[in-house]
Amino acid sequence: MILDEQQTAARTWFEQLRDLICAEFEAIEREAGSDARFDYLAWDRADPSGAPGGGGVRGVMKGRVFEKVGVNVSTVGGTFEGDFARTIHGAGDDPRFFATGISLVAHMANPHVPAVHMNTRFLATTKRWFGGGADLNPPLPIAEDTDDFHAMLARACDRHDSGYYPRFKQWADEYFYIPHRGVHRGVGGIFYDHLEGNFAADLAFTQDVGRAFLEAYPRIVRRRMHLPFTDADVAQQREWRGRYAEFNLVYDRGTLFGLKTGGNVDAILMSLPPVATWG
Repeated sequence: MILDEQQTAARTWFEQLRDLICAEFEAIEREAGSDARFDYLAWDRADPSGAPGGGGVRGVMKGRVFEKVGVNVSTVGGTFEGDFARTIHGAGDDPRFFATGISLVAHMANPHVPAVHMNTRFLATTKRWFGGGADLNPPLPIAEDTDDFHAMLARACDRHDSGYYPRFKQWADEYFYIPHRGVHRGVGGIFYDHLEGNFAADLAFTQDVGRAFLEAYPRIVRRRMHLPFTDADVAQQREWRGRYAEFNLVYDRGTLFGLKTGGNVDAILMSLPPVATWG
């Protein structure tokens, strides 16, 4: 794939952020007395048109603190198939696309440490835009952690537009909701999409979202990872993991996009928890 200047800048940032996050998570494992490291697997995508379709790198670590964490980056392009093109911003009349991004999901060994999701991406069809966000998913919510996570995201938003945080927080509250259960997936965060019109400004905002996550979440992990927990705590954790799996398999746009565009199935489904229960 031949990338233009904007596509290269976005891909480079997502890969840099991956490296920063993985290094920080491995440092946390070392602090816990573990030598766990990320295992990386590169994959290639075959576009139905026969043109080069790009690919990505799946990164997974299973350790003492992070029971299972995946940090994936991908850069893919080609042509949307069939009716799916009409569901994508700017692809209704021309099904060609480009997408690059980072996707992260962490499921934690200690139920007092919240699970987390973070994804940011850049897409190009006949239009070009950024999207993504981050949300916290604690089985045992602690107000201090929720407040810290939201405060860090709010500061990142406010550096760019005072209206971003309230709007993107509400979007996350609406998006990360499980209608058939009548519950939210977690305690929220921010979610945004179709941020377009000024590439440099929108990339800078997306970078600040990534930096805010990198500052907020490891601090929460270190605060909670040594707390004692009970069998009842684990049971609640596994029940909420079931809710997380339901959302990702039924409602999540990213899961659908990855499957519809021929992404690596194991990378797409790395978001699923290692152990979950249903009543």
